[in-house]
Amino acid sequence: MFTGIIENVGEIVSIEKQNDNITFGIECDISKELKVDQSVSHNGVCLTVTNCSEREHKVVAIKETLEKSSLGALKKGDPINIERAMKMGGRLDGHMVQGHVDDTAKCTYIKDENGSWVFEFEYNQKFEALLIDKGSICINGISLTVFNIDANRFSVAIIPYTYENTNFKALKIGDLVNIEYDMIGKYLNRFKTLNN
Repeated sequence: MFTGIIENVGEIVSIEKQNDNITFGIECDISKELKVDQSVSHNGVCLTVTNCSEREHKVVAIKETLEKSSLGALKKGDPINIERAMKMGGRLDGHMVQGHVDDTAKCTYIKDENGSWVFEFEYNQKFEALLIDKGSICINGISLTVFNIDANRFSVAIIPYTYENTNFKALKIGDLVNIEYDMIGKYLNRFKTLNN
């Protein structure tokens, strides 16, 4: 379980394909604090640490993960948002995030608002029931608030701290991001579906 508050931005330093899987080598400041078998969020995807050293750790993304996320499009040198699992008894500064990505969305618009930024994303309309105005969403592992919801588009506003301390500053129009819809919304939608 994660909070969507990014701890560090790492860099992809190696990509190794093995059958349908990809092993990513990530260099970041907290690699030295990680342990093998830990669950760590990488751009919002919960992955298990398979190897770690002073400056680098490795994780494996399997076929299912690669099909549901944008991890397969990563290249060497790309920035990647990193968050360790939340500690029980700590503050929940974002919202409850599982690291189980539902889909990807495409960035369609970026506007500098002179002190903040608005990003618009095009998403799969089948998930429309999971979005509410001023509700929570997780984009590349970042807990954010949704507004301007349309049939297949929504916007988020990015504050300077988030812009500077995540990979949002590297995001370009046309880029794919990982989306995890709010867990409570998913349960409520499922309950409604089963009781209709």
